[in-house]
Amino acid sequence: MEIISVSIEKPENVNFILGQAHFIKSVEDIHEALVSTVPNIKFGLAFCEASGKCLIRWSGTDQVMIDLAKKNAEKIAAGHSFIIFLGEGFYPINVLNTIKMVPEVCHIFCATANPVEVIIAQTQQGRAILGVVDGFSPKGVEDENEIKWRKDLLRKIGYKF
Repeated sequence: MEIISVSIEKPENVNFILGQAHFIKSVEDIHEALVSTVPNIKFGLAFCEASGKCLIRWSGTDQVMIDLAKKNAEKIAAGHSFIIFLGEGFYPINVLNTIKMVPEVCHIFCATANPVEVIIAQTQQGRAILGVVDGFSPKGVEDENEIKWRKDLLRKIGYKF
């Protein structure tokens, strides 16, 4: 077995969700969940089929995001994994619980705009996602000024009142 790291390629401000599902039907069900939760959402979705033809199945509403999803799914190449890229102005917080509720979805590895490395095990049979490195390591512990900054930010962008 070999352990490898695959970096997600994307523009800095683009959010994505990486997960695992268990059935070819996942592509249509995740697509339907996204468009019914956020009208006019722009996204691209790719799913690595783990049996049968073992194709990368895809869907979406924005060609740039679809191309990003297909490209990164090919790099990851782990069976039954999926990746969703959200167009600018769309965020995981608005769709994550809906995606988690899709019956085929087994696990979410991350939902972020951070730089991400996907840690993969490569065997003779195929690949598996072991986990992700999401962003960077902490550089310290917040103090009272940082707590105030965090709380002010959440209110400024409308997530808290």
